[in-house]
Amino acid sequence: MNDLSLGALLAILAVLLVLSGFFSMAETSMMALNRFRLKHLVSQGHRGARLTARLLAHTDRLLGVLLLGNNFINAAAAALVTVVAVRLLGAGEMALTLSTVFVTVVILIFAEITPKVLGAAYSEKIALNVSYVLTPLLRVLYPIIWFINLFVKGLLWITRLQPKTDGLNPTLSLEELRILVLEGGNFIPAKHHNILLNLFGLKDVTVDDVMTPRSQIEGIDLEAPIEEIQNQLATSNHTLQLVYTGDPDQVVGIVHVRKVFNQAHSGELTYDTLKAIMKPAYFIPEGTPLLTQLQNFQENRRKIALVVDEYGELLGLVTVEDILEEIVGEFSGQTPHHQDYFTPESEGVVLVEGVCPLRDLNRKLGTHFRLDGPRTLNGLILETFEDIPEPGMALKIDGYPVEIVQTQDRMVRVARVTLQPVLEQRAVDGGF
Repeated sequence: MNDLSLGALLAILAVLLVLSGFFSMAETSMMALNRFRLKHLVSQGHRGARLTARLLAHTDRLLGVLLLGNNFINAAAAALVTVVAVRLLGAGEMALTLSTVFVTVVILIFAEITPKVLGAAYSEKIALNVSYVLTPLLRVLYPIIWFINLFVKGLLWITRLQPKTDGLNPTLSLEELRILVLEGGNFIPAKHHNILLNLFGLKDVTVDDVMTPRSQIEGIDLEAPIEEIQNQLATSNHTLQLVYTGDPDQVVGIVHVRKVFNQAHSGELTYDTLKAIMKPAYFIPEGTPLLTQLQNFQENRRKIALVVDEYGELLGLVTVEDILEEIVGEFSGQTPHHQDYFTPESEGVVLVEGVCPLRDLNRKLGTHFRLDGPRTLNGLILETFEDIPEPGMALKIDGYPVEIVQTQDRMVRVARVTLQPVLEQRAVDGGF
């Protein structure tokens, strides 16, 4: 060391700083690398990705070679700076102090912070390339790293800490997946993006949220005259019809209108022929999650189900189309059991039917009515007012002015909703 010139020592110091920066950059890029992206590249046959995956499969060995090289080089750089300082300033306390400060600043800037910032910013490109260097280096230094890891494993055993070894097979929660989709929206077609978000939202949606309520279900009463049944079938837009006796709760089956017309062409339609072509009704309990019911529809080869409560009373009707629309959005044409609940009245003001589901109201009009209670606008108004309101009465719900336009049969039939919320008064009160 004493035989080397000052220029040679500075050149060696520069090389050591570059090598230290290399190990720092490699460490950060390896740890910051997207594991899912890496698995994709491995499946594509990328050689650098395969080498990187092998290194990350044994994190203890990878960190061992990185930290061994980094610390050894930093120690050598510190010793070299001390030699340079002694030559320039002499062997005094001032020279040692200045050399310590100088080497700390230099290592931080050129061998730690800057390389690690670059490693984090370009993790994939750097990690895949440095793997070609780290792989043979690990083989050469493996005996030393194995010996050091013996002490590491012993310390972990004493402290009862067991590190995870599935770094290449990370698991994500449903909420984490949802955040990934939200952040990757610029790389996913808008339609696919919305479908994925709708799928994540289905975990909180049940058949009660999408069903057609009992009051809007049309059906055939077997106790009605056969001529009335024929007229009802001829004027109905519904492909499937409920069949009941006397009361809608007494459902006996479901009949396909097309089969009824086929029967009418081949002969006279009677109660017996109607019962013969009728299929048994399919009942499901309220509160069934949508994804579960979609699977049940598929397994039972059904397209329509009747929702009943714990007492067996009919609550509503749900179809495959209802569930699919929650995922892919509305179809181009209206399904038989759907209707338009909205009538624009003026700028920012809409007439809304009381039976309109709050989910549809929020989705189509951009409102933010709460969904943790009643499922329809009528139910939300009754819960807020705690009585049957009269036409002309007004109230504010979740900041949105709502005016009662029409009531009938102890329920709100039509309400006028102002879409612009009153932000300064978010609390629900009895007027505005």
